[in-house]
Amino acid sequence: MKKLLTILVLIFMNNPIHAETEEQTFQLAYLAGGCYWGLEELMRNIPGVIETKVGFSGGHIKNVSYKEVGRGDTGHAESIEIQFDSQVLSYEDLLLHFFKMHNPTTLNQQGNDRGTQYRSAIFYVNEQQKSTALNTISIVDRSNVWGDSVKTEVVPFSAFYPAEEAHQKYLVKNPGGYSCHFVRKFDFTKK
Repeated sequence: MKKLLTILVLIFMNNPIHAETEEQTFQLAYLAGGCYWGLEELMRNIPGVIETKVGFSGGHIKNVSYKEVGRGDTGHAESIEIQFDSQVLSYEDLLLHFFKMHNPTTLNQQGNDRGTQYRSAIFYVNEQQKSTALNTISIVDRSNVWGDSVKTEVVPFSAFYPAEEAHQKYLVKNPGGYSCHFVRKFDFTKK
């Protein structure tokens, strides 16, 4: 019986349809655009987004905490890990949403939040994401809807350190909490 179960598991795991669907469907994106609470609340409600986590990326300290990042000297940005279904939401469309939720033209600032931990950044996990990110920034820049050029960093992903549990889905837990994020009704395709 144990041998039969092992064989069935191997058949299921090696099934090209299963493997292809899993690989092509679910992807991860890592984005930073100011205070992660507000950005997460908007991102998690986009059709095709499966799961979000807030945390930190882009710095030089492992297993960093919110308090450490708040000092502004760790190199980390408040970031979001986004798991999405690419058959419902393309990476480009996810980035276009991102560019409507925060001001990518301000350097190290979103609303009243200032410092490198509030910078705008795309942490790409592969060359396809890098190419899509650079192309999407060109689309946003050409539209001139922000009136200035995009300052968003496009850098390789190295690590993501989840924030403390109290920070996950913060605005769900604290509906009156602070957020400087909102969705603008921009059309990046019109000039």
